[in-house]
Amino acid sequence: MAEFRRTDTLGNMEIEEAAPRPPRVGLLVTCLIDLFRPQAGFAAVDLIERAGGEVVFPEQTCCGQPAYNSGDRANARALAERVIEAFADCDYVVVPSGSCAGMLRRHYPALFDAERDGERHAQALELAGRTRELTEFLDERGVHLDAQAFEGTVTYHDGCSGLRELGVYDQPRRLLKQVEGLTLSESAGGSDCCGFGGTFCVKYPEISTRMVSDKCRHLVESGADTVLAGDLGCLLNIAGRLSREGQPVRARHVAEVLAGMTDEPALGELEREPRMDTNKHE
Repeated sequence: MAEFRRTDTLGNMEIEEAAPRPPRVGLLVTCLIDLFRPQAGFAAVDLIERAGGEVVFPEQTCCGQPAYNSGDRANARALAERVIEAFADCDYVVVPSGSCAGMLRRHYPALFDAERDGERHAQALELAGRTRELTEFLDERGVHLDAQAFEGTVTYHDGCSGLRELGVYDQPRRLLKQVEGLTLSESAGGSDCCGFGGTFCVKYPEISTRMVSDKCRHLVESGADTVLAGDLGCLLNIAGRLSREGQPVRARHVAEVLAGMTDEPALGELEREPRMDTNKHE
């Protein structure tokens, strides 16, 4: 851990000692959270600070995953270079999305040839080593959530990228066990793909619909009233299908429950009526 110097005065003597400084944590907000679920981003900030991190927000844009998955390597490389430079001075890069974190960790190094792009390839590898999915970071830091409460039964959906690319499985479950009043009920096929897959759901809508319908059936059968996940793409897909099927299961980003930020409607629920503007003159 990085250190800063602290000087204490004892009588006429000055004693200088090294003390740890909080890690500088760059939050990669992700496009979907920025556009569709800002409260999950606010929850991530709260949780990172509870874990002892100093949260910073470098200027950022898309991580390049859609371009990469569509075969557009040129734009994926350009976006990767921007992310590498933006987060260069962060001790950690934390991402509230398994798929975006997987892009940085697993795919950025492959975008740059070790011989032709030697320096940039080394930077991509170095960034990959500092990148963590949100629940992975919280679990690694040993964050304590004993005072947190959530009344209800939840089930957890393991997004493909977080599970298969990063090995995120036990971490969110360990964190959820700290939440008072929460009951975790595993669903059949909890680690099965929900059918979103970025552009997959656009290219193969019939297959995607069948996959998410199967997923929703298992969620309902689990007896849970809320499904949680660490990837908003999966949650938007699942919440949309649950809503169209008239199912009572709500969908939330896991960070919202861990941070106690569940006052706002769940995904797919009707938004609250806007507050009246008392400054508006007739």
